[in-house]
Amino acid sequence: MTPTSAVSGLILGHPEASYFAVGKLGRDQVADYARRKGWTLDEAETWLAPNLGYVPGR
Repeated sequence: MTPTSAVSGLILGHPEASYFAVGKLGRDQVADYARRKGWTLDEAETWLAPNLGYVPGR
């Protein structure tokens, strides 16, 4: 495969398969993630903004 950093996959669907969506992140989850990454809460909220289940700063 060229280029050597290419990624490929075989994706199969099935009518009996069940799919799920991941819910929005809570403030406690973002704070814990920021702590583990060594980020401030503001940095984590900036990077995770589309996935937040709350409005930052409130």
